[in-house]
Amino acid sequence: MRPSSLAKPLAAFTLAILAAHCGRKGDPIPRPRAAAQAAEVRMDALRVLAVTLPTLDVRGEPLVGVEQVRVLYLPLGLARPTPEEVFSRGEVVLERSRPDLPGPGETLTLSLRSLQRPAGWIVVVAVRVGNVPGRPSAVLPWLDPQI
Repeated sequence: MRPSSLAKPLAAFTLAILAAHCGRKGDPIPRPRAAAQAAEVRMDALRVLAVTLPTLDVRGEPLVGVEQVRVLYLPLGLARPTPEEVFSRGEVVLERSRPDLPGPGETLTLSLRSLQRPAGWIVVVAVRVGNVPGRPSAVLPWLDPQI
């Protein structure tokens, strides 16, 4: 047998083995979680919020659950801020975590009676596992508790 005729099948066999064992080893990496859509928020009573948790993420896929709900506060300025401005510049004044949260699409009641802040603006953000904040809710006015 000539050496050149043996080299071709051996090279093909070696390439096949390398191709079969090529790739990432270990556990698969889970896909990154998408942020939740904005929660629906309304004032249920004086200093009480009714928060309806989102059912979809920003990609339109069903939302399995929410890890936390955060209420952010921003003091009054010259104009009404956008939800993104309150989210980026505001401070977290209330946080509710699992297991005290209902499922997606259900309503959560949050009491802000103990919040002693001057007049300003508030938004609510649903946070998924991995500390992935969702879109902020619509901006709601916060009245001075001294009134």
